[in-house]
Amino acid sequence: MTDQRETGTTDQRETATTDQRETRRLSRRHLLTSGTVAGGAVLGGAIGATLTRDPGQPAPTPVAADTTIGTAIEPFHGPRQAGIATPPQAHASFVAFTLHQATDRAALVRLMRLLTDDAARLTQGQPALADTERELALLPARLTVTFGFGPGFYRAAGLDDRRPASVADLPPFSIDRLQPRWSGGDLLIQICADDAVTVAHAQRMLVKDARPFGTVRWTQLGFRRSRGVQGETATQHNLLGQLDGTTNPKPGTTAFEQAVWVPDGPAWQRDGTTLVIRRITTELETWDLLGRTDKEQALGRRLDTGAPLTGQAEHDPPDFTATDEHGFTVIPDFSHVARAHVTNDRLRILRRTYNYDGVPDADGRPDSGLIFASYQADVDRQFLPIQRRLAERDLLNEWTTPIGSAVFAIPPGCAPGGWVGEQLLA
Repeated sequence: MTDQRETGTTDQRETATTDQRETRRLSRRHLLTSGTVAGGAVLGGAIGATLTRDPGQPAPTPVAADTTIGTAIEPFHGPRQAGIATPPQAHASFVAFTLHQATDRAALVRLMRLLTDDAARLTQGQPALADTERELALLPARLTVTFGFGPGFYRAAGLDDRRPASVADLPPFSIDRLQPRWSGGDLLIQICADDAVTVAHAQRMLVKDARPFGTVRWTQLGFRRSRGVQGETATQHNLLGQLDGTTNPKPGTTAFEQAVWVPDGPAWQRDGTTLVIRRITTELETWDLLGRTDKEQALGRRLDTGAPLTGQAEHDPPDFTATDEHGFTVIPDFSHVARAHVTNDRLRILRRTYNYDGVPDADGRPDSGLIFASYQADVDRQFLPIQRRLAERDLLNEWTTPIGSAVFAIPPGCAPGGWVGEQLLA
């Protein structure tokens, strides 16, 4: 009898357990096969909201997407090309071309008229004339397209006498390890927008129309913080953790006018500028081995605020004479800020830097660095003196290596109905 009672009790417990499991299984099955899931609403806390909401209450109104970033438009026409004084967008593509030998001045006129028409449409959220994916052009996301002419462009046009003297290959520096696949170029198209799809589509359209006139020499893709992540005027950290661009002249100021734009001279130079592009690889693996103090000594600035080591805020002027209790200068002479320092507004440069981050190698080491884009009225007068000082004694050279270099003249802009390069070629 005892065995039978024990057996009966065990059977009852097993039956009850089985019933509970089946009830839970049925409940979950009911939930997962209900119309709520079929409608795609069971995400996160939506299950609880669906089960506890009073049936008499209206369903919550979906929040509309913020499309202002995608629909934002930058003007294309004007005396100066956009994409320079424009607040830097989140994504960039720099595409350099080598012109075909048969591309002469007449062909360059056709090329620039065609590319200008493409750019004028795409930047305003309109498809290019031969655009087969017209929907991709409808969200310009502050798209800008900027054209630059390398030394070979002037030679092809038979107008080498009109080339700005400083638009030439940079002299060699001891820190350079330049690779042909990232250097030189006859024509540059700089494409920037706050959306990567917009950049990719514009690049495809422009490259397609430039193809009969030249071949792509190199393409460099870069990125910054997405729009809205920081304030519009905030200086951004690069992948080294450095605030990059603290001393940039501000658009709309006299300092910007003096440093960036060519103020006078012939029509094909006036209201233009020059662009130096340096592809700089960074040794993040060895940089990571440094302590925070050592990194800040190499930079001469604090990593968090960007303040000079003698100051409290990012834009405090550095004091290169200040010494510590041991008599050493607080900001080392070999620091990046000391070597790059410029006091004359006319000798400043505009840094519009983008990060790049390629595919890591088999050991996981990153292919990371900077696309250093420097705009200035005159390369010889402004960029080269800074670069010489950096090459001579900048401790940051231990973790950065230039592997690409190119120089372009950025011609003035154009009026509606005109085209970029008209003052030079027409």
